[in-house]
Amino acid sequence: MSLRTKAREFAMQMLFQWDMSQQIPTALEAKFWKSAKAADKTRTFANQLFEGTAKDVTALDEIIGKHCENWRFERLAAIDRAILRLAIYEMSSADTPAKVVLNEAVELAKKFSSEDSGAFVNGVLDSVHKSLTAQ
Repeated sequence: MSLRTKAREFAMQMLFQWDMSQQIPTALEAKFWKSAKAADKTRTFANQLFEGTAKDVTALDEIIGKHCENWRFERLAAIDRAILRLAIYEMSSADTPAKVVLNEAVELAKKFSSEDSGAFVNGVLDSVHKSLTAQ
């Protein structure tokens, strides 16, 4: 597993914990890294993704809501929300190719969520990507 893939996994886990507990992001990070071990580069990238996503969560949630056809945002599983927020943040703010972000998000969904989540996450993110490139 690449360092960036592992960083995305850590960022997603922190986002999930944050969504469930609404802790201050810096406090959550400090607690998270007491039990998770990672190389400095992995930790730095994971923190960057987590902090940026947490900061932009309101805008990210609006985007997700617009692209979840026939599905209310409130009904999304917390893990799927974390994956979608993370991926949309990275797609819109990093130099990572959208195809890579999409693939990584689908893999996270397959690993951590339900059987159908991979396809759901792929569909939402594909729609978001098309709208971002149309702007």
